[in-house]
Amino acid sequence: MNSPPRRRADAERSRTAVLDAAIQLLGERPDAGMAAVAAAAGVTRQTVYAHFPSRDDLLTAVVDHMTERVTREMDAAGAEEGPAPEALLRLLDAAWRVSEEYPALIRLGGRPTPPEEGRSRHEPIADRIARVLQRGRDAGDFDPEPALSWQVAAVIALGHAAGEEIRAGRMPTTAATAALHSGLLRLLAPGAQEP
Repeated sequence: MNSPPRRRADAERSRTAVLDAAIQLLGERPDAGMAAVAAAAGVTRQTVYAHFPSRDDLLTAVVDHMTERVTREMDAAGAEEGPAPEALLRLLDAAWRVSEEYPALIRLGGRPTPPEEGRSRHEPIADRIARVLQRGRDAGDFDPEPALSWQVAAVIALGHAAGEEIRAGRMPTTAATAALHSGLLRLLAPGAQEP
């Protein structure tokens, strides 16, 4: 008879397999259904539904998993090192590296979510951005006049705008990233506000 810890470990491995398969599959086919995810994971549909009662639950778990990956990459980017503008761009580049590795992040990131869910999902990312922005404001690298919360929201919104341009096929990733970098640095520069 399996002990409870063994069953929990088996269930966690099964959940991880489903999530990993969903990330890869949805990156290639964003409209893939639960049966396709089950087949890709090598499990039954019932197993997928045991972990994720609906496709929306699975999509939420995929986006949450990728958000965790983004925050780990951001933490490794050295946000406390060097001038704040360079640190901010390193944070953004870390996020882009994850989105290039996981195309599902770009495709699923644009799906409609309730406002509260979107805010809570962005909170770990927003906190990291806010710390760099505050450091830049204190050092005179970034405009201290607008509310810090507005600047964080602007960084995230412009990041989403760049992602939408990529999703829609209007810009390649390199061009969208370059436009994001230059646009943000101009927006955040001291004295950038209207006279």
